[in-house]
Amino acid sequence: MSILIDQQTQVLVQGITGSEGSFHTQRMIEYGTQVVAGVTPGKGGSSANGVPVYNTVSEAAQKHRLDATTIFVPARFAADAILEAAEAGIGLIVCITEHIPLHDMLKAYPIVKSRGAMLIGPNCPGLLSAGQAKMGIIPGQIFRPGRVGLVSRSGTLTYEVVDQLSRAGLGETTAVGIGGDPIIGSSFIDILPHFEADPQTQAIVLVGEIGGNDEEAAAEFISSELHKPVVAYIAGFSAPPGKRMGHAGAIITGSAGTAEAKAKALEAKGIPVARTPRQLAQLSGEALRRSEG
Repeated sequence: MSILIDQQTQVLVQGITGSEGSFHTQRMIEYGTQVVAGVTPGKGGSSANGVPVYNTVSEAAQKHRLDATTIFVPARFAADAILEAAEAGIGLIVCITEHIPLHDMLKAYPIVKSRGAMLIGPNCPGLLSAGQAKMGIIPGQIFRPGRVGLVSRSGTLTYEVVDQLSRAGLGETTAVGIGGDPIIGSSFIDILPHFEADPQTQAIVLVGEIGGNDEEAAAEFISSELHKPVVAYIAGFSAPPGKRMGHAGAIITGSAGTAEAKAKALEAKGIPVARTPRQLAQLSGEALRRSEG
């Protein structure tokens, strides 16, 4: 099984005719994703990658059942694209776009929540259910169907961890990249219960990074609400204070948000924390064996 998306999920792509949208739509289709429609204002009535294109999300929703949307819209228009999808009643919104102005997300986030939609991102790689479907830019060739679920703040590091899990013969159910901006639609705590409820997911990998307190909050949540084994990795043990490392949210302020502090918070709740992606795969294998015992 999987979480959030599978072979039956019908997907819209906003920004489908742009270079990024067009390229990754083709990769999504090749992986098996049901991309049923696209949106680019002014391009309605055309097609892209064999997919019909509409001027607005509402027009596409009138013609198709839309379970989810992937957004490849330029940053200055991306918050409006998120809101347009939420207004159309789409339940899962995955925004790949980076550099969306903070104040745009401050306005969009509560509206999306009020509509009952789940937002993944922005500034994220998307998600992929192994052997079933993918939304976003995650490379499908490194995945192998298995029993490990993964949720990550990092993009590229997600790929490295998945590759290590696959090489170790463990395989994955679903990998979700939640994004690293200061304001994102879904946190670790929003995703973890889905893995807990999925019967195929037998162990969970959490990949965090410096900045914020999401990992500390996740540690508390895991210890009180989850029964499946969780292992973790935190990027940024060598990051200097006050210097942003990659994502806009990956910055240490004072003594808070360091990788060491996050690791201690997780380990204090009985969650093993790896120091390398390869070690993380080893810990994942041990977690699977514990779940079987």
